[in-house]
Amino acid sequence: MPFLFLFVHSQSFMTNSKLLLSIAAAVLCTACATKPTQSPPSPSAPPAPAAAAPAPAGQAVKSRDGSYSGEVVGTPAAGSKFAKLQIGMQMNEVQDVLGRAPDRLHTYESGKRWIPFYFGNDARRMQVLYKGEGCLIFTNGNVWGGAGGDLVGITHDAAGSCYQP
Repeated sequence: MPFLFLFVHSQSFMTNSKLLLSIAAAVLCTACATKPTQSPPSPSAPPAPAAAAPAPAGQAVKSRDGSYSGEVVGTPAAGSKFAKLQIGMQMNEVQDVLGRAPDRLHTYESGKRWIPFYFGNDARRMQVLYKGEGCLIFTNGNVWGGAGGDLVGITHDAAGSCYQP
């Protein structure tokens, strides 16, 4: 007799749990489907910030040896040392032309870092800032740190706003 009670009780429990589960699912779906009401903006609320100005478009330029393309943004100022730079120059050549080391620099991983079996020299990049001139981007090696040092990007920006660490 106790066995029969447990059997009947377990059957009603299963039916009740299915019913509860379906009700909970319906409530959750209904809650997600309702739109929140929007209150009118208060008169003392500050205005929304203006959208940032679009970034200047760059120009694709072939490297000195023609094996890859880089990007040049902006136009160099008259008499600028950046005007003497070319995509494809090595880092030491760039420092010789500019006559000094960069004012700031940082490195970051490019999207190529995550390509399986990628052995190119631009899995990492290095951005440098020369105050009064602009920013340069160099390849910074493969995933193990080898190679790199090729100039792939020139941004003519004397204000230095191109530098984004």
